[in-house]
Amino acid sequence: MLSHSDDRRARRSRRLLKQGLSELLREKKFSDISAKDITERMDLNRGTFYLHYADTYDLLQNLEQDVLTNAQEMIDAHRAEAGGDTLRPIFEPLLDYIVENRALCRALFVNNASSDFTGKVYQLLYQNGFDLIRRRFPNAPEKQMEYLLNFIAFGLIGLMREWFDTDMELSKDDLLHMADQLVAGASCQLFGHPQMPQRPGGPSEKSL
Repeated sequence: MLSHSDDRRARRSRRLLKQGLSELLREKKFSDISAKDITERMDLNRGTFYLHYADTYDLLQNLEQDVLTNAQEMIDAHRAEAGGDTLRPIFEPLLDYIVENRALCRALFVNNASSDFTGKVYQLLYQNGFDLIRRRFPNAPEKQMEYLLNFIAFGLIGLMREWFDTDMELSKDDLLHMADQLVAGASCQLFGHPQMPQRPGGPSEKSL
């Protein structure tokens, strides 16, 4: 059993290794990154790497899981606020997390071929979205719900990637409102709904 000191040292080593990979992902392709690159970047012994991870892919998986776990915690913290005609209480904290970790999220999307990060984000959006949409449309047919959630999940991923690619030239508020309208619009077309979401404080002055 690890002593408190050893356990703290192990946590620090794992944190530094993830930090090293995160930094290198912004500079080159994942396939060009070695365990030696990571340990040299963080001034660690190469043996330390293999004490915690089988290979660089194992480390990448753990780094991605940290991002997805943090995103899930954001969703859970604001889930009770979502409902009615807007999912903004879910979108906004998620987007804040992405903005705060912009460089890492962009790097993971760019290196998507190495581990299908996009597919994992899709699963996160699909699983959480299904519950939220079902709450708004309790009598919606199951198969139509599946099609709608596929459309919504990939659509939101597309919006985020486009936002990254255009250096976030659209304001966060505009992006959130656009995403909320697209989700509500698609839901309305399938299941019917009397009202589209409005911006906090009233209708937008800017046409989307």
